Amino acid sequence: MERKYLEIDKVIEYIKQHIYEPISLTELARYAAYSPYHFIRIFKERMGVPPQYYVSTLRLQHAKDLLIHTNLSVRDISLEVGQSSLGTFTTRFTERVGMTPSEFRNSLVMSEHYLHSLHQINNWEVSINKRSQYAKLEGNIKAEIPFDGIVLVGLFPKPIPEGLPLYGTLLRKLGDFCFTDVKPGSYYLMATSVSWGSQTVDFILPHSTLRTRTKDPIIIESDKPVPFQKVMLYTPRLDDPPILISLPLLMGRFLNRVT
Repeated sequence: MERKYLEIDKVIEYIKQHIYEPISLTELARYAAYSPYHFIRIFKERMGVPPQYYVSTLRLQHAKDLLIHTNLSVRDISLEVGQSSLGTFTTRFTERVGMTPSEFRNSLVMSEHYLHSLHQINNWEVSINKRSQYAKLEGNIKAEIPFDGIVLVGLFPKPIPEGLPLYGTLLRKLGDFCFTDVKPGSYYLMATSVSWGSQTVDFILPHSTLRTRTKDPIIIESDKPVPFQKVMLYTPRLDDPPILISLPLLMGRFLNRVT
């Protein structure tokens, strides 16, 4: 994957070092030595989302970390990540992670159960609508390093894995995948992984899981073939956005479809 505007790397590092402090667009543009207008343009071209949206994404990821690793109240955590309104924080967290902050904090036991249950399944086939009127998107997933576990793959409306995917599934191992009845539109394909031997916290807070994402959208148009997607899982990179959507939530939804 070609990496453009490498100067954005130092901006990303700056944001991560100052994530608990107020960070203005003017401050980031000045740090990158660009005008605000040009900084927004190149940041979005490189990262897929505007700089302030990226900052809010990192702060929600830090909120997830604090929910699991500390005993701070949800209100204190919302203040810690720069959100003075508890209601607004809870709404944004729920929309982008898929569950409330309290539900996320209490998801450890159920998450371990989900992984164990997935390991016991013999038939991973999910019924396919053979009368689908829309497009079929097929592809194949490989990994740059040896891997044994499940792969979570989905199509998202933004180039960032947040909220429930518009189309998603789990794979028992690396290999082929298929989405059917995909409506015309613009989608970003993203995937990550959970090794069978993973500790629960490692996929509740997926900082180091193998992952991949398409920076350019996949355009689905009526009556046009969809290119076959060749996907490579890789170790995390500096410019990868946090995986905000709860992986255990996706695991549980898949279990409901196959059991």
